[in-house]
Amino acid sequence: MTDDVLFLSGDQVTRLLSWDAAIASQRAAFVALGSSAADLPGKIMHPSRFDDSVMFAYLSRLSADTGPVAKIGSVNPGNAAAGLPTVHAVVTALDPVTGRLAAVLDGTALTTLRTAAGSAVAVDALAGPDSADLAVLGSGTQALAHVRALTRVRDLKSVRLWSPTERNRTRAAETLTAELGIRVDPVGSAEEAVRDASIVAACTLSTTPVVHGAWLAPGCTVVSVGSFEPTRHEVDAEVVRRSAAVVVDDPETAAHHAGPLVAARLAPEDLIPLGGVLTGARTARTGPEDIVYYNSVGLGIQDAAAAWAVIDAAREPGR
Repeated sequence: MTDDVLFLSGDQVTRLLSWDAAIASQRAAFVALGSSAADLPGKIMHPSRFDDSVMFAYLSRLSADTGPVAKIGSVNPGNAAAGLPTVHAVVTALDPVTGRLAAVLDGTALTTLRTAAGSAVAVDALAGPDSADLAVLGSGTQALAHVRALTRVRDLKSVRLWSPTERNRTRAAETLTAELGIRVDPVGSAEEAVRDASIVAACTLSTTPVVHGAWLAPGCTVVSVGSFEPTRHEVDAEVVRRSAAVVVDDPETAAHHAGPLVAARLAPEDLIPLGGVLTGARTARTGPEDIVYYNSVGLGIQDAAAAWAVIDAAREPGR
């Protein structure tokens, strides 16, 4: 049964899926979702009774020629202190015709790539074309991935990075500066990072706001990937109130899972799907002064698109 099954480690996933390919996969995922052309059952997020971890399970299918993809994993906030990714997962893909097991992939690497790539698609669709000043909240795996991904869709002129631990934010800034060739400055407060930024990326697991609406400059685009369950609130109520548009990966899912949106009692019809923006069915930004807020809780369709992009790359001759 396993003779023709692909088993792909985290390093292999990262090598096979470039940032540009990852971004293309996420654009395809959201266009399919916006066109009602994908299968996306409801996700499962279950806080553990034993500790502060969260178990999750996603199931999805992108298209007729790509088979079902399932991901199971765990969010462990305590990993950050040990320098480990807070999300660990495994992804399985089934053959689209027979349903036989086609591949098993490291879900940690895949989640990192598809999450940041999804944010890059959102920024490309929602931010002004001249947006070039980035604020990053967080210094972990996702924060670094977001800076890398966003450089593929905007010509960033400045990056300010904040996280609570000085050593961590300094190390992250030094790593990105050396790798990307752009200046990344570690700063002493979230407010210092956010003020005057045209793009804000919140990549934390905070249960209390790290981004305050009072700090936002006109025209700012805010991206949050850490408010994926009702108890997590990376942004405050003022961010939601000031936003001309609240865009999400999926309105039905976000209305029940995204902490700031649950707190604001926003219904699915109050939210704009990113796929709708990409297909032209919906409009988010109407002018250069609009503040636009994008909240991603993460969807299985993102895993499906990224997983099959990796599988297709791995099956290429010579790979």
